[in-house]
Amino acid sequence: MQYHKPTLLFFAFILLANSIFYAQQDNSNPGDGPYPQLIIRGVTLINGNGAPPIGPVDIVVENNIIKEIKVVGYPGVAIDSKRRPVLKKGGKELNAEGMYLLPGFIDMHGHIGGVSQGADAEYVFKLWMAHGITTVREPSGRGLDWTLRLKKLSAQHKIIAPRIIAYTAFGEGSKTPISTPEMAREWVRNNAKKGADGIKFFGAEPAIMTAALDENKKLDLGSACHHAQMSVARWNVLHSARAGLTSMEHWYGLPEALFEDRTVQDYPLNYNYNNEQHRFEEAGKLWQQAAKPYSEHWNAVMNELLALDFTIDPTFNIYEASRDLQRARRAEWHEDYTLPSLWRFFQPSKISHGSYWHYWGTEQEIAWKKNYQLWMAFVNEYKNRGGRVTTGSDSGFIFQLYGFAYIRELELLREAGFHPLEVIRAATLNGAEALKMDANIGSVAVGKYADFVIVEENPLENLKVLYGTGAIKLTEANEVVRVGGVKYTIKDGIIYDAKQLLADVKQMVKAAKEKENFTILQPGVKK
Repeated sequence: MQYHKPTLLFFAFILLANSIFYAQQDNSNPGDGPYPQLIIRGVTLINGNGAPPIGPVDIVVENNIIKEIKVVGYPGVAIDSKRRPVLKKGGKELNAEGMYLLPGFIDMHGHIGGVSQGADAEYVFKLWMAHGITTVREPSGRGLDWTLRLKKLSAQHKIIAPRIIAYTAFGEGSKTPISTPEMAREWVRNNAKKGADGIKFFGAEPAIMTAALDENKKLDLGSACHHAQMSVARWNVLHSARAGLTSMEHWYGLPEALFEDRTVQDYPLNYNYNNEQHRFEEAGKLWQQAAKPYSEHWNAVMNELLALDFTIDPTFNIYEASRDLQRARRAEWHEDYTLPSLWRFFQPSKISHGSYWHYWGTEQEIAWKKNYQLWMAFVNEYKNRGGRVTTGSDSGFIFQLYGFAYIRELELLREAGFHPLEVIRAATLNGAEALKMDANIGSVAVGKYADFVIVEENPLENLKVLYGTGAIKLTEANEVVRVGGVKYTIKDGIIYDAKQLLADVKQMVKAAKEKENFTILQPGVKK
């Protein structure tokens, strides 16, 4: 996302965080397991490594480690029970015949709710887990201590939550603004000592960015950057990648690296960064100011990023309302799963971030459609040349709802040109590699953790079956039905009923609405 005066906004969240209790959840749906042995029977495996589906297979897990992946038959042929792994005493069988199993999804840009949105951790976690998301990189939020506490509770299975990778906003907690390279290095060292997994940057003076990224690289920690407009004129994606940044978020800073005939975007002379309509409307014209696809400069920038083993986390979904506002605000899941406080946050406003619908119309959407075409062309070609593209959602802004928005991100990668198997790889193994966790998660392999998504329909044929609301299908009897929705999310060998998690959220939202006598209304509509 593109933030109002990023440092000030996040520091405000941090100050407020101390008054918020640490998400003690209702564990009425705590999950099943882990077991000394878990055997998932007869499933079709869609792995995160790009391999085609194979099945039926039995997958044997002991506690939280995959011990065996055994092909037990052929499609349409009865399985010979003699070929199957033997269930040990105290073990559990999960019959998944006819179902599909994927590695647990990784959300590389997941904010754990927000004070302004009124979204607490339990609400967010259950929406994520209901959509198969078992690992989340939080790119800063309500403060490192707050996030590390949740990370610990998740690791101990005391709350229902994905595995949390905690990144700190650069400068967070500093008593004075970081104004020298040595101050930057000291802050980075202290951040590592506190237990952070990485740093989220928004940009800073070039000397400070250089020092911070260099120190972070020495410590072998991860880094991500939203190249905000306030700093990007002198420090774009190429500068960051050369200095040691490991991943970029969104696309800010990339078109600027592709400029050939200018050094700043073509701002109107009455532009004001604090005017949300200005910022987002003009951002929609930015890719058209960059070098043309496959031109010499375009290729040179791409090839340098590839040589630096740089990761792109595009978060296509979070800006989709810019090209089709009605679609985003009328998404069918808002009625049952969007909290009243979050719905209010989404509405047109001069003070709520991402609520830039001051006067949004056809011309703005057409510009953003062109923006997407050029942006997607770069990302798809980056993938084609061997670059790492991951999947992040940045939910909680601009009508994008936790969990649901992640699945929409998968669809948008498909629109960009990814084969469905490449989409799954972006959602799983690529994220694990970017986090340097691919020895443990990201694909289904012997020795890795038991993080799985199980769904009754084939997601390669239709990614919509991964939405909690499922996909619409017409039966041979001419009956309209809903199919899909994740059936089980398995994290660390613990089985969660994904549909029940979603039902829990639905009840939370219903209770909040009843308390306020709240009804969702579209902008400008009165009761």
